[in-house]
Amino acid sequence: MTDEVLARREGAVGILSLNRPKAIHALTHGMVQAMVAVLLEWRGDDSVAAVLIDHAEGRGFCAGGDIAFLRNSALNDGGVSGRKFFYDEYQLNHLLMTFGKPVVAFMDGITMGGGVGLADPATYRVVTEATRYAMPETGIGLFPDVGGGWFLSRMKGRMGQYLALTGARLDGAECLWAGLASHYLPSENLAQAKARIAADPAAIPTILRELSVVPPEPKIAAHAGEIERLFASNRYEDILAALAAEGSDFAQATLKTLATKSPQTCKVALRQLATSLTLPDFAANMAMEYRIGSRVLLMPDFAEGVRAVIVDKDNAPVWSPATPEDVTDDLLDAIFAPLGAADEWKPL
Repeated sequence: MTDEVLARREGAVGILSLNRPKAIHALTHGMVQAMVAVLLEWRGDDSVAAVLIDHAEGRGFCAGGDIAFLRNSALNDGGVSGRKFFYDEYQLNHLLMTFGKPVVAFMDGITMGGGVGLADPATYRVVTEATRYAMPETGIGLFPDVGGGWFLSRMKGRMGQYLALTGARLDGAECLWAGLASHYLPSENLAQAKARIAADPAAIPTILRELSVVPPEPKIAAHAGEIERLFASNRYEDILAALAAEGSDFAQATLKTLATKSPQTCKVALRQLATSLTLPDFAANMAMEYRIGSRVLLMPDFAEGVRAVIVDKDNAPVWSPATPEDVTDDLLDAIFAPLGAADEWKPL
């Protein structure tokens, strides 16, 4: 067990606390493997009635995955260790989705990328005034993975497509409004919530309801109609044209944001979300995402995006292909194509 994940029992409840505060608890491969091992143990243990996932000290909840590690893999080992990371992380996402016992995720703080992959599959998703939820992968040339295809595509309106393309951050109130969270609690109520759940795990819905408060007005709701209309198409060029023709402050600001994103990632995300709606279950979604991940890991935009954001911090990525028009259907077909039988992703 790594000390970057703290696993403990309180009564009939198992608690997993992410413990990598200097990196806002971003997931390493070791953390993923440790969580899988503990969760499998708890799943088979009749004395464990529920699982809580939270973070230890510092700003939480989880800022994502270890993208510096993934970039290093792409540049130095042909993506071998990066693909293994994805493979195991997606098994963790699927394990949480199909766990069979209540899982409560406390999204108190930054919840991005890999953190979304831990929170979205949970039975209960608790947000607070500190929550900042985002899938910012279009800014680093990756794609909204860890189950993003499944969850974002099933949001109301076209909110999921908007979040996937822009990487927009939602606060706790907005997450509750959008259906990404189940309960809104003030941070000061979390310790009481965890203690009461440990004492009476059968009463989780009641406990969370009693400790919930009315959230502030969700700011994003004011733009829901615009988002549904302007992001209606699954063709990226159509969305850009609709935003350009709109002229509103919101549309122009959104267009400016999208101009900084990887055109390849934006087109991948739109196809990913559209395809996910045709798939029979979460496992099929994760198999699709593994096909995408195993390929985009080695494509120029990912190494370049991480360079611009994490390594050199110049925030000036040079994307390749450079424009949406240059991202052809043939390129997308190749990214989404099945892998060899031995290489396809499978759940635990």
